[in-house]
Amino acid sequence: MSADPITIHAIINGEKAPAEKNFPRENPAHPDEIVGYAPINTKDEAIRAIDSAFDAFKEWRKSEVDDRLRRMERAIQKIKDRTPEIAELLSREHGKALWDSEGEIAVSIMWMEYACSVLKEVISDEIKEHENGRTIITYDPVGVVSAITPWNYPISLSTIKVAPALLTGNTMVLKPSPFAPLAVSRVIEIIASEFPPGVLNLVHGEADVGVELTSNPKVAKIAFTGGTKTAKSIMKAAAETIKKMTLELGGNDAAIVLPGFDVHDPKAMRRMVISNFLTSGQICMIAKRIYVHQSIYDAFVEKYIEAANKWIKVGDPFNPEVTVGPVNNQNQVKYVKSLVEGAEGKGAKVIKLGKIMNPELMDNGYFLQPTLVLGADPHDPIVVEEQFGPTVPIIPFKDTDQVIALHNESIYGLTSSVWGDEEQAVEVARRIEAGTTMINTAAIQGLDVRFPFGGVKQSGVGREYGKEGLKSYVETHVINIPKSLDLPYIPE
Repeated sequence: MSADPITIHAIINGEKAPAEKNFPRENPAHPDEIVGYAPINTKDEAIRAIDSAFDAFKEWRKSEVDDRLRRMERAIQKIKDRTPEIAELLSREHGKALWDSEGEIAVSIMWMEYACSVLKEVISDEIKEHENGRTIITYDPVGVVSAITPWNYPISLSTIKVAPALLTGNTMVLKPSPFAPLAVSRVIEIIASEFPPGVLNLVHGEADVGVELTSNPKVAKIAFTGGTKTAKSIMKAAAETIKKMTLELGGNDAAIVLPGFDVHDPKAMRRMVISNFLTSGQICMIAKRIYVHQSIYDAFVEKYIEAANKWIKVGDPFNPEVTVGPVNNQNQVKYVKSLVEGAEGKGAKVIKLGKIMNPELMDNGYFLQPTLVLGADPHDPIVVEEQFGPTVPIIPFKDTDQVIALHNESIYGLTSSVWGDEEQAVEVARRIEAGTTMINTAAIQGLDVRFPFGGVKQSGVGREYGKEGLKSYVETHVINIPKSLDLPYIPE
């Protein structure tokens, strides 16, 4: 499926701002096709967007909660109405299957609606009468928020920031990834149109724009999803003015399969396969390494291959039978290939999985056939690094202590999963260092937007989703009114 290229623009102070230069975004399945053009904004344009948000905050912070809710609810309805158009654009620029794009929009809407439903509960004043007097706790907006979002789930990882920020009375400047800038810009345009000028601004661009968004003294908070290396630079840039931060970073999420896991359960094996290869493995919370108890290792591998070959169908995202599309960009293709080839060069066995639906596309697009890697050393790069692509190693383990040690020695701790008897799985989960652990499922299949999400160690700072995700965009302000205004032990 192809269409004429679109051109998107920055949004500054409620107006589209044409740029002097634009960059193309190709279709990963058909790289010769240009899906659209996005602006290369300048540092000065980033400053204008921040200034716009800073000025708008003066009035927006005083807005009525009901007004904020009405505006967000109108935006949500417009996104719902335009889901087919937005999903098609997302699949063309990103490479994910059309049903996967529709699912991303559905999760985004689910979160935005939940945020609206609990807003008053989360930010309403608390008034406490007690023996020492009265205390009022208010939840005040932080100020201007800079949001920098990645390419793998560009819409959901933007709305996860936009909704709570605006609903709690903040203003925002958002910068999407250049590898998926189009569909998310359409969504931001929709939301921005429902709010006063300057409340939600959109810029694109290169490193100088990112530096401005993370160092400008008018920015009070940074909300970033992306790589740990970039996050370290952001923290340094933000240190000068001690900005607040929510950072959701990389992970090397493990699936631990206990002896009691039923390898003959086809639904469980299907869940496992999906948790490895959904969105071509390009999800921060995907299961990227599988540890299987040695007593069931051989049977697990056999049934895993069987399930993978049944579910994985590689091809064009608009083929309704396809479950795995191309990788998003050429650099990611090269990186994943290097990990697989490196493991194979050290003696690991690489098994190709699934069915190729469009053989003619494989050499032209950014396609990688999903692979299973057996026999890799537990400390090989393909095991300890985040592959972010369609490959997964399976490693046997002897006992619980060993596998927990292997899991926890990672510098990351975003999500994890434990598979087997529920009670035993929960006991193992309690010993795992991770922000979220799922039982007998993994990745998006185990995500619940009503509960906080984020990582430990070098997988992040703070939490998104849930009520905690809303509270990360407010300052707690305590107003104390004591009965006794003087301290009793101060002499006259």
